[in-house]
Amino acid sequence: MTTTTTLAQVYREHPIHLRDIIPLDFNSIRSVPDSHVWPISDDFSSNHQLLVPIIDLKAPNAVKLAGHACETWGAFQIINHGIHLNLLEEVESEARRLFSLPTQTKMKALREPAGATGYGQARISPFFPNYMWHEGFTIMDSPADHARALWPTDSARFCDVIERYQKQMKVLAEKLTDLILESLAIFREDLNWDVGSPSTALQLNSYPPCPNPNRAMGLAPHTDTSFLTILHQGSISGLQIFKQGAGWISVLPLTGALVVNVGDLLHILTNARFPSVLHRAVLNQEGSHRLSVAYFYGLPIDCSVSPLLKLLDSGENPRYRPVTVKEYVDIKSKNFEEPLTSIRI
Repeated sequence: MTTTTTLAQVYREHPIHLRDIIPLDFNSIRSVPDSHVWPISDDFSSNHQLLVPIIDLKAPNAVKLAGHACETWGAFQIINHGIHLNLLEEVESEARRLFSLPTQTKMKALREPAGATGYGQARISPFFPNYMWHEGFTIMDSPADHARALWPTDSARFCDVIERYQKQMKVLAEKLTDLILESLAIFREDLNWDVGSPSTALQLNSYPPCPNPNRAMGLAPHTDTSFLTILHQGSISGLQIFKQGAGWISVLPLTGALVVNVGDLLHILTNARFPSVLHRAVLNQEGSHRLSVAYFYGLPIDCSVSPLLKLLDSGENPRYRPVTVKEYVDIKSKNFEEPLTSIRI
């Protein structure tokens, strides 16, 4: 009998040192330690004259708008997406409840060196010379085990909210995938994706108040390994995306809206037509505690991804060789800065 590899199992093959997992005890910090200082630069500022596209999913031209936003921005915000504001507020409230726990309590759910889920620093931490002003909580499948470690007698509320959110995010991610594929005149039937369940993860992010936000970084610039990512960023600004020719653009929070960004796998599928958008989180100047919730939607782990030939213009060659999702995650775990170079033809 063949066993299906999971995303969590793939990450187990790439263990991380504990020093890159254990977050700072932000409650006891009065100044930014040298380990978390980033070079002061006006690069932290953004171009406020450009706005990331906002797409009403109920609009008759939503397919066309989504395709154009993917190609020109690699990201967009969505409204009328079907996720009730109450649920967005509930998941943010549960994230705040989690990150407000005492440090010693949160450490009971610490991500293991060869683990993929639980409490800890951003998984991208080992690839940068300085640490980030961030703590996270990663969930794949059920949150129950780690939730019981945090709330031995009161984990049901957290699990209920998270599981409802995961279920609705999966439905929305599949709707968005179909929308984006339709913009390319591609349909699921054209693709060989029936080799298992989608690889998904939910990431709760916390950016605590910082005594000197101009000297620290919330989350360093990176692209997502996923097919697409759906982000609830709350009401506090901090997310920035990089647009060629314009620089860093702040994605201004819009009540009830969700941010969608193109991941590496969609970039490969479209032969680089859709940019896998570089993004980061900067710290707010008001000293507020910022939270965000990211849902990463990927293809089945054993699925092979390559540029779709029917998308290539006449005379255009594929830029990337075929690669399974597992192989690409392996590549990016070792070569974080230029993983796409490793599969370039």
